[in-house]
Amino acid sequence: MLSIDYISHTFKGQKQPVLKDIAVTIEAGQQVALIGRSGCGKSTLLHMLAGLTLPSEGCVRIHGKQVIKPSAKWNMMFQRPSLYPWMTVKQNAALGLVFAGEKANVDARVGELLELVGLADKADVNVQQLSGGQQQRVALARSLATDPELLLLDEPFSALDAFTRMSLQDEVSAIARKKNITLVIVTHDIDEAIAMSERVLIMSQGPGQIVGELRVELPYPRNREQREYSGLREQLMQQFSDSSHAKKSNVAPLHQQQRVAVA
Repeated sequence: MLSIDYISHTFKGQKQPVLKDIAVTIEAGQQVALIGRSGCGKSTLLHMLAGLTLPSEGCVRIHGKQVIKPSAKWNMMFQRPSLYPWMTVKQNAALGLVFAGEKANVDARVGELLELVGLADKADVNVQQLSGGQQQRVALARSLATDPELLLLDEPFSALDAFTRMSLQDEVSAIARKKNITLVIVTHDIDEAIAMSERVLIMSQGPGQIVGELRVELPYPRNREQREYSGLREQLMQQFSDSSHAKKSNVAPLHQQQRVAVA
């Protein structure tokens, strides 16, 4: 279970916080999307979940233990695959295991992962010869190599063509469900949020706060032509638009809204 406990953050040298009073609980195995306009602090929050940045206030807990540094059990995929261009697909995919000190049975483990991401026939190919989508598959295999409990996605499909992007959205979501990996996705793409997640958390700007949530109760894989999908898309678009005015309207963070509702 992932617990974000009242996080606020102000970068050194700045007066205004980039995040304020973020409080969310994510159950093990859930798939959750974070959406919001550029500059609302989505990626900063994701870095905190990965242990790459420590918040000024509050903390992140995984299974009740505070996250204070990176771990092989919570991995992050970035917008770019960040592969070593002089290495083969197999060598790049094995790096997660090498860095984690798990060198036993590397060949067998990497072979399974490349099969899983559809690159078994590319194992000995230099990564520079791959398409953008294939390179992201290598990055995915590398992220999965250490059997992570939590996979964090920072818009890793944003630079891909529409068909490749949709294919990877469905495949990554399916792999996470198969392996019971908790998935947190940062995205600007409304369709991606609905296609991949069970919960969509909406962030406002200045400072970043979670001001809304949409539950997506549709079976996987998501049918993008389905009427219910289109209805949820319109609903999320409306909530996302409303969140732009959250600061001006003094909308409380979501957890405060829930407390008022319970009261």
